[in-house]
Amino acid sequence: MATESSEGEEETKLMGGNLQLVVDGDLREMAKNAAWSVSSCKPGNGVSSLRDDNYETYWQSDGAQPHLVNIQFQKKVKLQLVALYVDFNLDESYTPSKISIRAGDGFHNLKEIKTVELVKPTGWVYISLSGNDPRETFVNTFMLQIGVLSNHLNGRDTHVRQIKVYGPQPNPIPHQPFQFTSTEFITYSTLR
Repeated sequence: MATESSEGEEETKLMGGNLQLVVDGDLREMAKNAAWSVSSCKPGNGVSSLRDDNYETYWQSDGAQPHLVNIQFQKKVKLQLVALYVDFNLDESYTPSKISIRAGDGFHNLKEIKTVELVKPTGWVYISLSGNDPRETFVNTFMLQIGVLSNHLNGRDTHVRQIKVYGPQPNPIPHQPFQFTSTEFITYSTLR
């Protein structure tokens, strides 16, 4: 169901959604310490509504498309998965139908890495940031931008209820190729 778009990035169609957030145990939420901003919002429906873990609240844009969510990190991070909670049943024409994911060092050099088309989603929608090459399992970036390019039923403003960004768990011991889990193994994991 994936199709190539004209600029070489991957375009995917996603249908449905999961009502429960399910993420692999080897991933961790990365955006807690990031600086979040949006291109526009209605009063009371800003960035805090995207991060409050409440499905009843939502970010509502206010202005011309594309509607943007910017996530800036203090240092370069590895990102692997973006999870969005959207609800077509509640939001109808406010529900995003086409989303673009861009990454870069800042606003000046963002590059589109993924374009996704959503078909009447209700629940969590997962967007993998890995490329076509099996060695490209994550994106190494300072900034991630999520752009809502269009809405269902040609809606103007958009509602996004939650956004989570995940990256790989760090190795507990730097420069150690293996991941030891018990305290005893970690104690004896280095050679003199």
